[in-house]
Amino acid sequence: MVICLCNGMSDGDVRTAAANGAARPKEVYEGCGCRAQCGTCTATILSILREMPGDKARA
Repeated sequence: MVICLCNGMSDGDVRTAAANGAARPKEVYEGCGCRAQCGTCTATILSILREMPGDKARA
């Protein structure tokens, strides 16, 4: 599922970035080689990070 239209980032991209150590949206963007643009996807990224095993998200 596409999470970020600005960057073409999917939920799989977010999960991969989290598995590689990303714990904040900024780290997810960096892990995907992009940056926040409109910011609409940030809440969804946080939601995905929070449901990941180990609850790495630090809002």
